[in-house]
Amino acid sequence: MSAQLDPKLLEILVCPLTKAPLRYDAARQELISEQAKLAYPIRDGIPIMLVDEARDLEQ
Repeated sequence: MSAQLDPKLLEILVCPLTKAPLRYDAARQELISEQAKLAYPIRDGIPIMLVDEARDLEQ
């Protein structure tokens, strides 16, 4: 069962690289930065907003 991300949290979180808004992917439990082409993981309901931890969407 996937935990839902608090919509208020999603409103204030931005990509640490581009400062652009993020899109929540509930199925993969990731926050997607379209501009940076990165997916930040959400582990145990906590977004991991580190570029080093992000998955490259272009691979």
